[in-house]
Amino acid sequence: MEAIEIVIEPGSGLGRIARQLESASVIESARLFRLHTQLSGFSSQLKAGEYHFMAGISADDVLTKLVSNDVLLRFITVPEGLTSSQLIELISAAEGLEGDITQPFPEGTLLPETYGFSRGETRDALIARMAEQMKLTVQDLWLSRADDLPLQTPLEAVILASIIEKETALPSERSRVAAVFINRLNRGMRLQSDPTVAFGASAQGYLGRPLRRSDLESETPFNTYKILGLPPGPICHPGRDALVAALNPASSDELYFVAEGSGGHVFAKTLAEHNRNVAKWRRIQKEQGSR
Repeated sequence: MEAIEIVIEPGSGLGRIARQLESASVIESARLFRLHTQLSGFSSQLKAGEYHFMAGISADDVLTKLVSNDVLLRFITVPEGLTSSQLIELISAAEGLEGDITQPFPEGTLLPETYGFSRGETRDALIARMAEQMKLTVQDLWLSRADDLPLQTPLEAVILASIIEKETALPSERSRVAAVFINRLNRGMRLQSDPTVAFGASAQGYLGRPLRRSDLESETPFNTYKILGLPPGPICHPGRDALVAALNPASSDELYFVAEGSGGHVFAKTLAEHNRNVAKWRRIQKEQGSR
């Protein structure tokens, strides 16, 4: 059966709503619906919003939806690993949300997932829900973290998770990438993470181009080729799985990883082994560039 969607605007009275329902063929008679609503004692309890009605729905069921505010639920999917500037673009473009984004939100403070919202919810309200979800998720995962991690605060866990999120898109690699960074932190080695360099080199948090040697030599607080330890803040908004990996890394003594040409990475325990993997990756890049 065909569905009918209508928007009841705020401030609409019973008469206006009844006529709108009749015009959209949700009900057969505005006069009878108005009378039925008045006799039921619900004249002042109809709620504004976006509604989804199945063709042939009864007047009683229409009234029940309007009184209970059973509005149409919209959804917005927030991918893992976006920066704040990218999230602003995504949320600003979402149809059904209202208002401008009036409060800035730092990297790593919103939890990426799919959120439901009803037409008319403000963008600030959605962002507040996303921030609360991140806060609760981090609090929960922090309590179940592995022992002896070189992470002193929940914020440091979010920083590491944001790096893991940008380093690999493969779920199977997250805990292994996390282990590499944890091992390097424990040994006092620099993290040498390209995504942190890219973040520090761009005002928007992403470059949109390959890194250059000058980027790797840049003196920014996020250049983990230059600084020891974690950068001063997250470089994106990491998802729950990256947070889990940061707080419960795989058990390994690997210290290096590099791309292997098909979307994943190869890992190494020694610098010599890593250098061979890097040489192989550079040959792959050269072959791909010549095609």
